Amino acid sequence: MKILAIESSCDETAAAVVEDGTRVLSSIVASQVDVHHVYGGVVPELASRKHIEAIVPVVQEAIEAAGIDRSEIDAVAVTQGPGLVGALLVGFSYAKAYAWGLGIPCVGVNHLEGHMSSIFLGDNPLEFPYVALLVSGGHTSLYYVTGPTDYELMGQTRDDAVGEAYDKVSKMLGLGYPGGVVIDRLAQKGDPKAIAFPRPYLDKKAFDFSFSGLKSAVGRHLKDHPEPDETRLHDIAASFQESVAVVLCHKLTYAAQVKKCRHIAVVGGVAANSRVRAMVAEVAKKRNLSFHTPELKYCGDNAAMIGAIGYHRLREGKTLKVNDDTYSRAKLPSNTKHK
Repeated sequence: MKILAIESSCDETAAAVVEDGTRVLSSIVASQVDVHHVYGGVVPELASRKHIEAIVPVVQEAIEAAGIDRSEIDAVAVTQGPGLVGALLVGFSYAKAYAWGLGIPCVGVNHLEGHMSSIFLGDNPLEFPYVALLVSGGHTSLYYVTGPTDYELMGQTRDDAVGEAYDKVSKMLGLGYPGGVVIDRLAQKGDPKAIAFPRPYLDKKAFDFSFSGLKSAVGRHLKDHPEPDETRLHDIAASFQESVAVVLCHKLTYAAQVKKCRHIAVVGGVAANSRVRAMVAEVAKKRNLSFHTPELKYCGDNAAMIGAIGYHRLREGKTLKVNDDTYSRAKLPSNTKHK
């Protein structure tokens, strides 16, 4: 089954053609980073306008790159939520109209499920069950996954998601947006032990997260030590990133221990962070855990992951009706269980 997938939940307009949920025939992403960089974050109205400009050429490029004719498309999958409503509506409306025009089914999927399914795009498939840490700009959650669409929510952030914390700290340091890439780069030149920022575990035997206190600690440090030089800037970035990585790594590996599960995964935009990947890989090796993470190109928002989960939702018959709408908040999939 060849699925045309569309993603427009935030500031990337993306389209892909995915076959049978795992084989990526094409994946095109049009980024808006340059547009929003000057504002220090995503401006929803600008994001929506840029999606309108990009959606048609991006979809066309994805079909051409896949080497197929649109008559060969069997179904359309699109992000239904969560995300910025205006941005979501561009891709969602286009996908429904495209499918209706071709007389093929269209399925709306959860953006978070897309990130969870990104782990299956590649040559190193993950076995069920596994524990997944989903870390992105808007979400930080732990799931116990027993099937392609079967999840148990073990824990989530009580305030800032990891990606939000990175962006806000980056803004404090005058480094701009997006913060994750900049801080990761600077941290590689700094001393992660230079500044004793707190490790916000909340409870080492529980699975919820909180990063607002760590963000505030960085703010207090900057108030006490204003205008840091280049070396100090590197040390702040490294020390902040180390605190984040230590907490994420502990929660993930402890969850695997509790579930007696040897397979773990990190997905989402922050899965591209070099320190998080390295630390989890190191601890996993010591504890004989099988660690998986998507290819870097599938960590951030992309449409291939939407095609991956869309395949399974289509097999379940979860197709859209013409009057179905988007949703902005982190609405969990209908079959997600709570701990």
